Amino acid sequence: MAVPKKRTSSTRRDKRRATHKAAKARVNHCPQCHHPRLPHRVCPNCGQYKGREVIAPKEQPFGTVTPDA
Repeated sequence: MAVPKKRTSSTRRDKRRATHKAAKARVNHCPQCHHPRLPHRVCPNCGQYKGREVIAPKEQPFGTVTPDA
């Protein structure tokens, strides 16, 4: 049965594990409403993708103020 001849040092172990870290989420802003959204996805705020409305926009709750773009 294969067994390591020497103990793996903490530096070598940490260098190996450094590639497994989670990547930051890339966030773009919608060109119509400037709301943050993920790239290549429909804007959750205004429902537009590539300049055309794909889904109906979310209704604003009563009493909320929408920011002017």
